[in-house]
Amino acid sequence: MKPVNNILSLTLLITSFVFFSFSTLITSDWEVPGKYKKMENTAEFDSEGKAVAKQLYSKHCKSCHGKTGLGDGSKAAELDTPSGDFSTAEFQSQSDGELFYKTTFGRDDMPAYEKKIPSDEDRWLLVHYMRTLK
Repeated sequence: MKPVNNILSLTLLITSFVFFSFSTLITSDWEVPGKYKKMENTAEFDSEGKAVAKQLYSKHCKSCHGKTGLGDGSKAAELDTPSGDFSTAEFQSQSDGELFYKTTFGRDDMPAYEKKIPSDEDRWLLVHYMRTLK
């Protein structure tokens, strides 16, 4: 094989690998460990809980997910990955545990809130609040 053909073959191979890796990343689902899928929301969503959740949402979530959870917040256009739309059937069909996991640990542009909102109860309240944005 000539050196030009080797370089061309190598370039094609690398390009194919990068394209495949990138397309897999875009289309892959957000895997949630089984133990989280089965977790139940332990926070009481009374008037006090709603007030706490609304305040936390405004502070930590609204800029990306928008005031009503449609994924149209002021920072949404700057993200590399779409901001979640809480009104969709796909979003609402997730278990509370899945939403808790995603809020806690984050992924890609979605930050982890385990340290920013250290109280499990507060993150559970946010899950309740996200359910109201449909």
